Amino acid sequence: MRVTIKGQVTIPREVREALGVVPGSEIDFIEENGRFYLAKRDQLKTKKKFARFRGIASAQMSTDEIMGHTRGEP
Repeated sequence: MRVTIKGQVTIPREVREALGVVPGSEIDFIEENGRFYLAKRDQLKTKKKFARFRGIASAQMSTDEIMGHTRGEP
């Protein structure tokens, strides 16, 4: 893959299709331990949005209670 003078690269079709990237999509580059990863931005928002709820659901909660938590209802 070659980088243009503007710092642009072409994302291979297989990668675009796997990520669901289409014209106008926003992507992020994520650095972890010296490696960079490409991620579609809306996937990151969804993961971060619900990360605080990970592990709080239990068999004692009803579906309505769980849905209320994910919607931010008191």
